[in-house]
Amino acid sequence: MTLTPSPVRVGFMPLVDSAPLVMASVLGFDRRHGVQLLLSRESSWAGLRDKLLGGALDLAQALYGMVFGVQLGIGGPRESMAVLMTLNRNGQGISLSRRLTGQGVADLNTLAARLRAAPRTHVFAQTFPTGTHAMWLYYALASAGVHPMRDIRSVVLPPAQMVEAMRSGQVDGVSVGAPWNRIGLLEDVSVPLLSSSAIWPEHPDKVLAGRAAWADAQPDTAVAVVRAVLEASRWLEASEANRLAAAEILAGDAWLAARRDAIAGSLLGEGEPLPMRFHADGAVNYPWLSDGIWFMTQHKRWGLLADHPEYEAIARRVQRVALYRDAAAGVGVPLPEGELRSSRLIDGLTWDGRDPRAYADSFAIRQPQSIEAA
Repeated sequence: MTLTPSPVRVGFMPLVDSAPLVMASVLGFDRRHGVQLLLSRESSWAGLRDKLLGGALDLAQALYGMVFGVQLGIGGPRESMAVLMTLNRNGQGISLSRRLTGQGVADLNTLAARLRAAPRTHVFAQTFPTGTHAMWLYYALASAGVHPMRDIRSVVLPPAQMVEAMRSGQVDGVSVGAPWNRIGLLEDVSVPLLSSSAIWPEHPDKVLAGRAAWADAQPDTAVAVVRAVLEASRWLEASEANRLAAAEILAGDAWLAARRDAIAGSLLGEGEPLPMRFHADGAVNYPWLSDGIWFMTQHKRWGLLADHPEYEAIARRVQRVALYRDAAAGVGVPLPEGELRSSRLIDGLTWDGRDPRAYADSFAIRQPQSIEAA
């Protein structure tokens, strides 16, 4: 007798890094593991968060920082969360409008000089107050001596609205995920300033996440979903032909409804210091404790948290390392020995997860008082 796969409602945003979820469904990796991913395309990160917390979604592609923001109750509802795996590294970026680059802003240093000379006159868009794109924008600007809380005006826009916002003059620059930086360049609306992998080489980005209550109640289903997505991630990196086939599928109206050439260029890493990665023999997908802790250090740095949280304890609750290890072992994905990894960021500082309190307090540019996340 054939068993009916267990349905799992999974939200995603129309971005290239949704590829592991989309391909897990399209190629049937989900059904191979006894689940059926019912994918729901969402239009904003705030809307996706609300559906996830309200129970309309079981799991979702999520911004790493957004998950920890919800865990800590920053600027919205507090809910215990679970990160099951990382979906991708790299592939995001900061772009400037043609109008701004036409005025002589050519790189991070000339941008910084302009922003310091005319504080609070330039508007930059990011996708969610506690999310990855806000953190890349703030970190990059601060590395060049710009205080992002004082020297720019930061606004939230859904990714698909970024290019039009630059075209219309609503914003001067954006921090957003693929394919939107590339679409802005192809349509002569914007110019890339920095790839996110130039800010933090091999940085974590989106995760597969859900409410802790769901993960605790459905551990076997959660493991099955992770196994399916791991197989899709491995398939994406198996060949260039696979990534080009994925680009053709992702461009369709059901998924990204966006330019195939921009999606393909993003999947192939054209013009990027480091390509978007989905697997790397499991190194991408492992829910490293140090990755989750980093976002909390930045929330503290920028005044989104009044006090230091219990960094490691919270990361251990959110990052479902044991569940991931079970899932990975079932599909032959290698596992690292440790739970921390070391990286050198654009400002020359090394992050290894070992002393988050000192790290968060070490930055010369930071926001000392708590501010409210919109």
